[in-house]
Amino acid sequence: QVQLVESGGGLVQAGGSLRLSCAGSGRTFSSYAMAWFRQAPGKEREFVAAINWSGGSTSYADSVKGRFTISRDNAKNTMYLQMNSLKPEDTAVYYCAGYTGVLVSRLPPRYWGQGTQVTVSS
Repeated sequence: QVQLVESGGGLVQAGGSLRLSCAGSGRTFSSYAMAWFRQAPGKEREFVAAINWSGGSTSYADSVKGRFTISRDNAKNTMYLQMNSLKPEDTAVYYCAGYTGVLVSRLPPRYWGQGTQVTVSS
């Protein structure tokens, strides 16, 4: 069973930066693609960014493209989300997720973390 644990959330002013981390355990970290999702109050959970098993392929939601960078270090069993130029509309609970296979799938991720709160003040 895969366990995913996020860290790095917090309160930041608009224009600032944060780096989220997601530590994985329970399965070979490089054997599955991963992603970040977020959910703002009163809204549905939405896709933020995804990365394949090696880190060689990434994708982003239009709303974060050019500001956020997803990456992973398989040797450290950790995935990251570098968030720059943060906006108040980025405020949400951010979730780390893992897919069943090495590539990002159209199907929902199988594994989920507990989430970490990111709050951006104006």
